[in-house]
Amino acid sequence: MKYLLVTALILGVFWLWRHNREAEKNAAQPRPQPPKTLPATEIVACSVCDVHLPQSEALIGRKGDFYCCEAHRREAQAQ
Repeated sequence: MKYLLVTALILGVFWLWRHNREAEKNAAQPRPQPPKTLPATEIVACSVCDVHLPQSEALIGRKGDFYCCEAHRREAQAQ
């Protein structure tokens, strides 16, 4: 019984030593920064085909309408 208790004590001390060593190693490593999020962009619909696209990529017509391509802008202005 005495040897069992001594063995359990040695294993417990070894486990604590190893656990603390790993914790110190992990604390020394810098934590990765969370990825920076891009600012939200407004989504608009093409006035001709109703395709949705970011406002920064849309073409603007004379009336302030949004278009997905030059052909649709010309088509709407011809009418």
